[in-house]
Amino acid sequence: MTMITANLPELLQSQVADYWQDYQSKASPEMVQFILDTPSLRDSIGKVWACSPFVAKYALQQTQAFAELLRSGELLQVAEDCQARLTQYLASFEPLNEPLLMSALRRFRRREMVRIAWRDVAGWADLPETLLALSRLADASIESALTAHYEILCQQFGEPIGQHTGTKQHLIVLGMGKLGGQELNFSSDIDLIFAYPEAGETQSPRRNRTNQEFFVRLGQLLINTLNQITADGFVFRVDMRLRPFGDSGPLAMHFDAMEEYYQSHARDWERYALIKARVVAGDKAQGESLLKSLRPFIYRRYLDYGAFESLRNMKALIDQETRRKGLENNLKLGPGGIREVEFSCQVFQLIRGGRQPDLQSRHLLITLTRLQQHGLLTAEETEGLKQAYYFLRFAENHLQAIDDRQTQTLPDDALNQLRLAFGMGCANWTEFMTQLAAHQEQVQQVFSRVIAPVENITPDTEKELSREWQTFWLHTRQDDTQAIAKLTAAGFNQTEELLTHLQRFAQSSVVQRLSARARERLDKIVPLTLQLLAAEKHTDSQDYDAAFHRLLDLIEAIALRSVYMALLIERPKVLQQVVKLCLKSAWIAEQMTRYPLLLDELLEHRDLYNILNPAELDNALQAQLAHLPHDDVEMQMDSMRQFKRAHVLKVAASELSGNLTVEVASDYLAAIADTLTRRALSLAWDHVASKHGQPSYTEQGQRQVAGFCIVAYGKAGGIELSYGSDLDVVFLHDSHGEQQHTDGEKSVDNNVFFARLAQRIIHILTTNTAAGHLYEVDPRLRPGGSSGLLVSAFDAFLDYQRNDAWLWEHQALVRARAIAGDLACQQRFEAIRHEILCLSRDPEKVRAEVREMRLKMRNHLDKSTSEIFDIKQGTGGITDIEFIVQGMLLTWAAQYPHFTRTTGMLPLLRLFNEHHLLTSSCCDELSEAYRLYRAETHKLALQNKPALAPATHWERVRHNVQHWWTTLIE
Repeated sequence: MTMITANLPELLQSQVADYWQDYQSKASPEMVQFILDTPSLRDSIGKVWACSPFVAKYALQQTQAFAELLRSGELLQVAEDCQARLTQYLASFEPLNEPLLMSALRRFRRREMVRIAWRDVAGWADLPETLLALSRLADASIESALTAHYEILCQQFGEPIGQHTGTKQHLIVLGMGKLGGQELNFSSDIDLIFAYPEAGETQSPRRNRTNQEFFVRLGQLLINTLNQITADGFVFRVDMRLRPFGDSGPLAMHFDAMEEYYQSHARDWERYALIKARVVAGDKAQGESLLKSLRPFIYRRYLDYGAFESLRNMKALIDQETRRKGLENNLKLGPGGIREVEFSCQVFQLIRGGRQPDLQSRHLLITLTRLQQHGLLTAEETEGLKQAYYFLRFAENHLQAIDDRQTQTLPDDALNQLRLAFGMGCANWTEFMTQLAAHQEQVQQVFSRVIAPVENITPDTEKELSREWQTFWLHTRQDDTQAIAKLTAAGFNQTEELLTHLQRFAQSSVVQRLSARARERLDKIVPLTLQLLAAEKHTDSQDYDAAFHRLLDLIEAIALRSVYMALLIERPKVLQQVVKLCLKSAWIAEQMTRYPLLLDELLEHRDLYNILNPAELDNALQAQLAHLPHDDVEMQMDSMRQFKRAHVLKVAASELSGNLTVEVASDYLAAIADTLTRRALSLAWDHVASKHGQPSYTEQGQRQVAGFCIVAYGKAGGIELSYGSDLDVVFLHDSHGEQQHTDGEKSVDNNVFFARLAQRIIHILTTNTAAGHLYEVDPRLRPGGSSGLLVSAFDAFLDYQRNDAWLWEHQALVRARAIAGDLACQQRFEAIRHEILCLSRDPEKVRAEVREMRLKMRNHLDKSTSEIFDIKQGTGGITDIEFIVQGMLLTWAAQYPHFTRTTGMLPLLRLFNEHHLLTSSCCDELSEAYRLYRAETHKLALQNKPALAPATHWERVRHNVQHWWTTLIE
């Protein structure tokens, strides 16, 4: 036994001893002594050669090259830029012809693989270093071969020129799979796709060729250089089957053809493949442009639950092939193997990557961490998958490093079993297999949870009932009598009308256009929906029937959108929640029908009723927008709309469930509006300032940035928003002094800047995008109304309020508050509001003007009849209460200035009571009426009904309000 073999298992000692004896006979004495005198080499060479005969044979066959590698010191450190080292190496072979290129690349590859294997087996490199080094070797090899052949081909055929731009064209090489993710294993194929930007022709003095011919030929040369086995071996085995149309497709395609393919012909598994696509060689900038154009195909804007079914089907095919080929002991494809780790991670990327761009990562370990951050995997699951992935990938690399052979199947001979176990730090094969089994079990548990078969929410006792509804749906058009009897027995009321709707839907063009796969989904969802609705046993037959119509409308709206149909099949508890909400609210049903993205919010029952504190909304919106491109305003506008709809849905669901009072619900709705308005201001300011610079003015010789703020009036100002409320706003700025203009190259007057800013804010809030609009905005409460300036300077606003405003405009200030903009401007508005509200006023004049304005409004807006009561505008309704409170505040604020600290009607009534300005009975009755009215308007809004009610239901409450109106105002 020598010091080289001293620490090796007995079975490995003899072969390593033979290697060492052979090496001593071939290498120089100085080189042998160099190894023995270098502790890191001396202590590692035995283990490396024992575990990797490939490395040992290289040392014996390429003694001089091996010596140069050892003396270079590259074994002992993380290697520098592989591309630079390869370029320098190839430069020594000038002029470089094809045979020399092929030989040089293979020699460099063997030397680099030995370096990587040594560091890996010796334990000097962690897994990320090894995978990255192998990937960079492939990148450098592809780039160098491509560059050499491109130059040669241009000399032969002429330069390829784009037909649209007239510019020189270059090949783009996309690396797929592990190469794309920079996670290449030791002896892996490389999956490539070739593309070029434009069709066109080469410019040749002899005969022009199409760009297609040029780049196909270039691709063929590149593949041959890398793939062909020569006396020096090969560089990398190349697999082109992931390209559009696979083996039957062209070897290279221009961008337009590729985009057309992925939009029209690509299959689900090709989305999965593109997750890791990376530009590995060629024109990097053009390649990134191509990948950007393909991103919508990979990552959908909605949560794509069809990915579960697709990946489950892919895994089933893999399992079938694994069993057929007897690959159960395969580290990659076997149960609990590398592929299951990848699927567990990538299914979330496919489902959520469009909505959560930080999941659009090629790197598995990074993505796992982000999945935990998003709460999609637990900390325990994430750590378990990471540890399993490390173990499996280390084992895969060590297995392939034995003979530089592509395999993931565990060895069945004792010698190679011991090599693998020893390399993995295990005492024997049994210990290795025990560790492997533990990791595989962990992977299988997570995989089974993540990509499990669909949930089963139908107890065995109800399966027969489920089959009955299945039969009912499939035979809807055959026997009306039986169908009506079934609906009647289930507790529906207008059964003929319901059956007509169902039959119309079954015969609709939407259903006729469904693919066979989509029809299968529909045939599962409709019966399950009907069964769930019937199980609710709702006592209000009218709502019960209405829910039937709402649910059919929703299903019709999403029938052609496979991701939502897949969601309802994959997560039947979501469908259960949909049924409950459609039963309770026509407004929620309409929102989900128009914006199916809202179905995503139902995935977790607890989250639906977990409303953020208003103070947390700004951070939540910022986090949602953080990963979107800063310059893509349309995407940010869409995201803002999704944010609003999601959070308003939570408020509505909580109010319907009785978890929120109407006052608290309004607080939340107002807070959501405030948050979105602040963000709209931020986006608008950036947009206008990017064109014109910052608005500034000169005061006392100093340049100052002009401030701006947005003031909410009405329901938004009074923090009394309902569902679908408009925003009444006024825009103010504090530009004054001299030189009032922006500081950009395209400088404009500050008044112009602020007018454009306000217009941009209104545009962001009101424009209908694919996700709808945020709010209708009414700026007519500004000084001068519709004929006044869109944005007022503070001095002009104050002068108007002091000298020209009507009393009703001072009434409007009662429910006004600054909600966005510069803090100093917001404070200045509040000071102006306080001053105006606290003006001394003649009580009789106040009452007279309040009566006059109220009469005008009632004549124009009251929809009451002898049988119908207009809750807002009718006599004794909401507006009467608001006018009483506002009139009293304008009368008393001069004596009680602290009254102006609030904008809400109920808080003001409490203050009037506390200061004995109104009797307790007055304040109690008005407060009760206001609460009841607002609760009723919310209830009606959630049923998509106007604020009208039977007059007889509100006689007592109206009488109380009318009494106090007469007492206080008349």
